[in-house]
Amino acid sequence: MWKDFKAFIMKGNLVQIAVAFIIGAAFGAVVSSFVNDLIMPIIGKLVGNVDFANLYINLSGQTYESAAAARAAGAAAIYYGAFINAVVNFLIIALVVFLIVKAYQKMERPKAAVAPITKECPFCMTQIPLKATRCPHCTSDLGAK
Repeated sequence: MWKDFKAFIMKGNLVQIAVAFIIGAAFGAVVSSFVNDLIMPIIGKLVGNVDFANLYINLSGQTYESAAAARAAGAAAIYYGAFINAVVNFLIIALVVFLIVKAYQKMERPKAAVAPITKECPFCMTQIPLKATRCPHCTSDLGAK
């Protein structure tokens, strides 16, 4: 049973999936930082000094300094700024995955078959032009094929 389990674990596809999962998780963290620390502050500045992380609708009736304070207090609220950040994260990750898949498909695309320009002489096995009717090497008559 141990040998079967070891063979299953060591199969190429399973190892590739594990590596892809780990890289994907790390990539997600990088994209989240990219969006939260670089993109959203720029967008916030462009739309009038808005901090998207602090955008929320308070449903509890109490006032809080920020969305983080409302979350810490467990207040009922709609955190639409965090949702906007998540949507931007998703769009960037989806774009990068799309570009990776397109590049992979381009690399995997089968090459067009090249039409043969020679044939093999059945008598001496040398390569001769397709239209040849006599072999230039052994002078055998190939007939009009």
